[in-house]
Amino acid sequence: MDHDKTGCQAPPEGPILCINNCGFFGSAATMNMCSKCHKDMLLKQEQAKLAASSIGNIMNGSSSSTEKEPVVAAAAANVDIPVIPVEPKTVSVQPLFGSGPEGSGEAKLKDGPKRCSSCNKRVGLTGFNCRCGDLFCAVHRYSDKHNCPFDYRTAARDAIAKANPVVKAEKLDKI
Repeated sequence: MDHDKTGCQAPPEGPILCINNCGFFGSAATMNMCSKCHKDMLLKQEQAKLAASSIGNIMNGSSSSTEKEPVVAAAAANVDIPVIPVEPKTVSVQPLFGSGPEGSGEAKLKDGPKRCSSCNKRVGLTGFNCRCGDLFCAVHRYSDKHNCPFDYRTAARDAIAKANPVVKAEKLDKI
């Protein structure tokens, strides 16, 4: 009775179940859905918008948005099937057995077990790749233990120079 006078609505008599019948409780803030169903619905809407924009771009042949995009978005929102753009891929075919001596040698190296480049010990999954490009065991993993040809000093200088560029102010004309 008091609610009619003040214009307020009465609180719901009990908890509201999710409108998707998932068994959880929904709320008015999430359109009477549980939080999971609400997130899924928002995700589907975003995917539909992305699909619509990609369809519009493919149809128009441009990368900019156009006036037809909202129409396509409305059409894609009603469809439950997600549209995924497919890009053609080029596949290079290599023969199983090399036609020359270099092809068979490369395949032979890949098939064998991984071994240390210094002591020829089997390393398996515990091998260490060095910057020089070779694989080493735990004993020979450090550059001083396997006479590494990689120049760490020059690489470090280049990294520091790249990270800290020289900044010079422009010279001003004195009056």
